[in-house]
Amino acid sequence: MSDVPRVALKVLIAGGFGVGKTTMVGSVSEIRPLRTEELLTDAGVGVDDLSGVKAKTTTTVAMDFGRMTFRDGVRLYLFGTPGQERFWFMWDEIAYGAIGAIVLADTRRLTASFASIDYFERRDMPFVVAVNCFDSARRYTVETIRDALDLPAEVPVLLCDVRRRDSAKDALVALVEHAITVSER
Repeated sequence: MSDVPRVALKVLIAGGFGVGKTTMVGSVSEIRPLRTEELLTDAGVGVDDLSGVKAKTTTTVAMDFGRMTFRDGVRLYLFGTPGQERFWFMWDEIAYGAIGAIVLADTRRLTASFASIDYFERRDMPFVVAVNCFDSARRYTVETIRDALDLPAEVPVLLCDVRRRDSAKDALVALVEHAITVSER
């Protein structure tokens, strides 16, 4: 019975192509994550926008899945969404039953975040924006990013490095806290 969580919550990790969703799920998952990564092929030429991520060689074609359990018995089931527009048809199914989402953003390609933000706003699903601070990306303040994304003050925006477990975990905690706050309104 020690493996039975007190509370189980479904969380989405969303954002544009190449923003770090698969990396985030992998950095915090206590189990070997399920990944549906495939090599980028010529079929994506002219369809997938590789600007800012020229070195990327794979893409998520369905979803990523991982799990993280906190000491108090709260277990998060993490579902990483595919970032390319041609796979968005799966989002409604993946999102079903989720308490909220982390929208990962990359300041080198901030406009790639708009579709994810719009998706969760239209569905009144709680979300936070976590700016993945890539080594080569210019740094901006949270307020500058909030303004650029035209986010209301109640949507949390934070800076993170999804390669670091503690940083990715902080984003997950921020999402759960935000979802609780929204549910109490």
